[in-house]
Amino acid sequence: MVRLPDLVGYLDEYLAIHEIPDYPNAFNGLQVEGKEAIHRVMTAVDVSVASVTAAAEWGADLLIVHHGLFWGGLQPVVGRFRRRLQPLLCEGISLYSAHLPLDVHPEVGNNVQLAHTLGLSPSERFGDYQGTPIGVLCQTEISLQELVSRLEAGLQTQVKALCFGSTVARRVGIMTGAAGQTRTLTEAHRLGIDTLITGEGAHHTYLDAEELGINLLYAGHYATETLGVHALGEHLQRMFGLEHCFFDHPTGL
Repeated sequence: MVRLPDLVGYLDEYLAIHEIPDYPNAFNGLQVEGKEAIHRVMTAVDVSVASVTAAAEWGADLLIVHHGLFWGGLQPVVGRFRRRLQPLLCEGISLYSAHLPLDVHPEVGNNVQLAHTLGLSPSERFGDYQGTPIGVLCQTEISLQELVSRLEAGLQTQVKALCFGSTVARRVGIMTGAAGQTRTLTEAHRLGIDTLITGEGAHHTYLDAEELGINLLYAGHYATETLGVHALGEHLQRMFGLEHCFFDHPTGL
């Protein structure tokens, strides 16, 4: 058992919650305060009616998510927003959210965890957000076909491969989630990255990749961001002896 204030303090420090810049509505840290004694921790990519219901049914004391409650901004507590909140408040389940702090973390971060899943070792960072590099860059020598196969097997996903670069990947950039953006591709090209792995991107990024001569691998926003929260839950289990369960609710996107 761990006291909620102690666990929140540990998570805030371990994830550098107050040091990593993020989007205003990410609202990293403790979002809902529940019971003080924490025995069971559930992790999930998203807070949703499904994840909150699963947490209540499993008897979780704390739900840790990558995408928290407040992405929609200020809103009334009605409808589906009420259905997300009510089980947390009624069952005394705390909710903790970590967005970019979880992406960039050097041990349990989404990007580092995905690199390790692919058998790659990060050598440097790239992908600036307000002065903080979010992604990781890996030096390797692997066929693009093998890299795609590893990505699909490691994440149990289907990769959309836009192959406009070398058939051998040597400088691989990894930035999970929705990093398929012109600015990310432009920076990747400037840094000599031949293959960029992310979750999703806009239609025009096909043309960006084609004209820049970069391989762009879309493996799904959800799939690329399952690794961080799962690794964080396992970390808490080892550190504090807490029971941990990962709630898998794939969107296919």
